[in-house]
Amino acid sequence: MPDVIDLRSDTVTKPSPGMREAMARAEVGDDVYGEDPTVNHLQERVAAMLGKEAALFVASGTMANQVAIRAHTEPGDEIIMEQWSHPFNYEAGAIAGISGVQVRTVLGERGVITAEQVEAAVRPPDHHYPPTRLICLENTHNRGGGRIYPLGEIVRIQEVALRRGIAMHLDGARLMNACVATGISPATYAQYFDSASICLSKGLGAPIGSLIVGSAEFIDRCHRFRKMLGGGMRQVGIVAAAGLYALDHNVERLREDHDNARLLAEGIGDLPWISINPHEIETNMVFFDVDLTARPMGELIEALGRLGVLMRPTAPRRVRAVTHLDVSRSDIERAVEVFHKL
Repeated sequence: MPDVIDLRSDTVTKPSPGMREAMARAEVGDDVYGEDPTVNHLQERVAAMLGKEAALFVASGTMANQVAIRAHTEPGDEIIMEQWSHPFNYEAGAIAGISGVQVRTVLGERGVITAEQVEAAVRPPDHHYPPTRLICLENTHNRGGGRIYPLGEIVRIQEVALRRGIAMHLDGARLMNACVATGISPATYAQYFDSASICLSKGLGAPIGSLIVGSAEFIDRCHRFRKMLGGGMRQVGIVAAAGLYALDHNVERLREDHDNARLLAEGIGDLPWISINPHEIETNMVFFDVDLTARPMGELIEALGRLGVLMRPTAPRRVRAVTHLDVSRSDIERAVEVFHKL
């Protein structure tokens, strides 16, 4: 069995020796009492990085989104979200189960919805309808193939939100990928949102953790809902230190992941049984469709695995591959060879 090239997700990364050393040296305290200096440093740094007053460290990207949604809404409200967005599809029904709100979905173009679509989805002020309280956007968009949300469209959507008195939340789990790819700063993206989240355990390589940012008043409200969900952690500076290390060492290197994703797409794009547009690869995700005439999807994924390449199907004919810091250029070249063997 060859060494495994794991392209299932950028969450499969392992802490580097340097990151483990930073974790071992972390100064800690009880974060529930606000006494963990490493957590406080991370929160202050991320709040400043995104241009907000305050930040809150939470266990996961799902917790970040769901705490933010709960803090923005009350049961019976409605939120607007793209049809294939992560909080609606991949967070275990938490929007309904935790916040008691319903989602009005809009089908976007590779995950991107327009200001006109948002305007049309806002409910009129009538007691027959749930009030529209929140607009959620995702940047980069997972099911959109790692697509970067155009800044100009974000500006136009915010204009609708301001005119209608609706809050804006950014699911920025992979926001740093968008920033590195475009040169646009995190604060520039975040300024159009009342709250935003970023994840440290995806492309940045930390083992755990996400943060919510917003006004001091909003983050104070988020504290309550984090506690309600069992998210109050104690000497968590050990993992916060990994997040600080990731911000110091693993942001600019995201370019390598983007380059490797394009290399993979170009390397398999000429195969007659694969349908892919390499020009759509903007960050670290590669989605492609396969012709299942020759073999079923299960057999294809199994055959790739036997040859040391792990990928994940996301639909009957669609496969996702995600590049990350534990996958090198030579790994991608070997993965392309495996595809050509098949």
